[in-house]
Amino acid sequence: MKARNARDKRNPTSGLSLLEVMVVLAIIALIAGLATPRLMESFGRAKSRAAQIQMENIRSAIQLFYLDTGRVPSEAEGLNALLAAPAGASNWQGPYVDRPETLQDPWQRPYIYRAPAGEKAFEITTYGRDGRAGGSSEDRDISL
Repeated sequence: MKARNARDKRNPTSGLSLLEVMVVLAIIALIAGLATPRLMESFGRAKSRAAQIQMENIRSAIQLFYLDTGRVPSEAEGLNALLAAPAGASNWQGPYVDRPETLQDPWQRPYIYRAPAGEKAFEITTYGRDGRAGGSSEDRDISL
């Protein structure tokens, strides 16, 4: 009897109506819809920045290779010369990078290495998210 009286005394208008719940869900969806593109843009910029930092580390490793051997790795040897001694490389003191994954860009593709590259001794490039030359934003090419 006591339990029934407590139930009867409950305010019938207390709690949330379906309309109120739907309004709150709509507001949450609106906020998520506005924030998600900006978040994804920031994430893309972070990967591009990570690629630049990785390429600077690879450049430093190539410079150490040069100090030890008197030359930069040939294009045929590629960046793998930083991991294992290439044939005929005297005074090789490597490995100059810790792991093979270091030689891949943030999109899990190998960096493109050219030596010589015009007037420079070497060039390291990644084609960005799309993996093709050209592009803008996350798809832009990054060279060092």
